[in-house]
Amino acid sequence: MRRDHISVDAPAIGGRGDLIAYGNYGRPLLVFPSQQGRAWDYENNGMIRALSHLIDQGRLKVYCVDSYDAGSWDRHDISIEDRARLHRGYEDWILNQVVPWIHADSGGDIEIMLTGCSFGAYHSANFALKRADLFPVAICLSGVYDVSVLGWGEKGDALYFNNPIAYVQHLGGDHLEWLRDRVSLLLVCGQGQWEETTGALESTRAFSEVLSAKGIRHEIDLWGHDVPHDWPSWRNQIAHHLPRFC
Repeated sequence: MRRDHISVDAPAIGGRGDLIAYGNYGRPLLVFPSQQGRAWDYENNGMIRALSHLIDQGRLKVYCVDSYDAGSWDRHDISIEDRARLHRGYEDWILNQVVPWIHADSGGDIEIMLTGCSFGAYHSANFALKRADLFPVAICLSGVYDVSVLGWGEKGDALYFNNPIAYVQHLGGDHLEWLRDRVSLLLVCGQGQWEETTGALESTRAFSEVLSAKGIRHEIDLWGHDVPHDWPSWRNQIAHHLPRFC
């Protein structure tokens, strides 16, 4: 299996970020790591192994990136609004550096699927809903979709426009009609250990209700009470669902 580990310029956050690419052919999948994660976490926790048959068959190419949560959403010394403003630097890196690299590696402006576990699921949903022109599919595992619960202080436009459970409730008009035709989300969550204490189970159900109210195409798949918020669950879930998308 091809595995290329590169460093990609991230001028908006004053540095560089890691990207690891797996596979030569197939539909591209961009993977966001869990909270404060690194590009190699997906591989180290067996997720690439769970998808290796799709990669080896030329059906899938996987691109894993670093997070920037430690410099934005997890900055507990500043308000939640300021954290959302700092998140814009990460958004800039993904849209203006990572996506062009994936397009160049894929031979053109091909659509990119998104996925992530835990906080990576939030990023997947948020990027897909904000940029469905680039990311029409998001597979979200054990996510929390209300980031306002992460911090304190003022809440303004920066937070609002990066908080899916808030801005989806107010979508309307032509943009909503376009999203209904364009984007598809899959929300997966277990009902076992840590899914309730992390807020993932409650948030997944609530987000599904919001999407349903707006007629945005999505599926919700709740696994059993023996399925915890952990990597073995996510390996099984992604291996179960991803083949029908590629």
